[in-house]
Amino acid sequence: MKIVLEHLTKRYPNRNRKIKTEVTAVDDFTFEIPDGMLIGLLGPSGCGKSTTLNLISGLEPPTSGKIFFGDTEVTNLPPEKRGVGLVFQNYALYPHMTVLENIMFPLGNFRGDAKLSKDEMKKRAMEAADLVQIGGLLERRPSEMSGGQQQRVAIARALVKKPDVLLLDEPLSNLDARLRLQTREEIRRIQRETGITTIFVTHDQEEAMSISDLIVVMKAGAVNQISKPQKVYSDPVNLFVAKFLGTPPINVFDGKVRGGMLYIGEDPVIEAGGIADQDVTVGVRPEGFVPDPEGALRCGLEQVEVMGRDTSIVFRHPALTSVSGRAIVDAEEAAVLEGGEVRFRIKPTKTHLFDKTTEKRIYREDEIRRGSGR
Repeated sequence: MKIVLEHLTKRYPNRNRKIKTEVTAVDDFTFEIPDGMLIGLLGPSGCGKSTTLNLISGLEPPTSGKIFFGDTEVTNLPPEKRGVGLVFQNYALYPHMTVLENIMFPLGNFRGDAKLSKDEMKKRAMEAADLVQIGGLLERRPSEMSGGQQQRVAIARALVKKPDVLLLDEPLSNLDARLRLQTREEIRRIQRETGITTIFVTHDQEEAMSISDLIVVMKAGAVNQISKPQKVYSDPVNLFVAKFLGTPPINVFDGKVRGGMLYIGEDPVIEAGGIADQDVTVGVRPEGFVPDPEGALRCGLEQVEVMGRDTSIVFRHPALTSVSGRAIVDAEEAAVLEGGEVRFRIKPTKTHLFDKTTEKRIYREDEIRRGSGR
């Protein structure tokens, strides 16, 4: 099912009654979600992700804008008539019911021609349970299950209605690291097997990037960037997106362009063809540093952390906007480091420039030739 959002906006009255201006939770969101895709809605807490999901599901009405499922406008349809399946962060299972009864529960609300017999409901529920691999747990109650198993029950309950759209609101937040990894892989497998258009809300950029066909990065109710995960990581449109995606995070420096050369502090690091002389903010991904005794970027060496195949170099530089920076290099490249200084060559493909005032990306000639910034 294709989903189209047209200028979707949601405003709330200010909690401070003395302030008459409204609070904008979702600001002019326009986007077409292709049929059968898994979309990651990504952003920090309070950016409008869950509100967007509630608008799509019908749990909240928009202040303005329209929502279409396929060619049908559903803006004013109640949730039960939209054909959506919802999975929440807290599972929302009925504690007195068994797994089978929890999964079957939504089917009891079917009316008219859609009404199912008891046997039909049980069959559908068992099929959904098998899909999420909990077919052997049907007689258990939620209190007898792990968090990951409970989340699978919640997903099965959403799928049993055979929805056109599956909406997942922070579904992995209550799980430990290992279960998060396993469950997100299961969500991706289930989505591929069913082909259901799915929207996955998360503040965890690793989750969004690992399973999404497209990610939507939001900030303060507004969409900042929509693209494939690797494209957003490699070609962020602004400093917020660059800083939000990536573990370890991007290293941010104060820099300047002079005579076609980019300087970090007083160090000339890469060519900056096509950019007028100006002060800039520079972002360098951790994998964009190459230790080199002749490298242009001179940094103070804080410590070297061996992480198996890779090594993390913690460094200082007066132009850093944070206390320290971090480079990720091959273990062999870091083996020769000693003393209080480390010098780096900077990879142009891992280096991004941003306007000091607007924080929007500034594209160099070499980036434009590679296709960035179009």
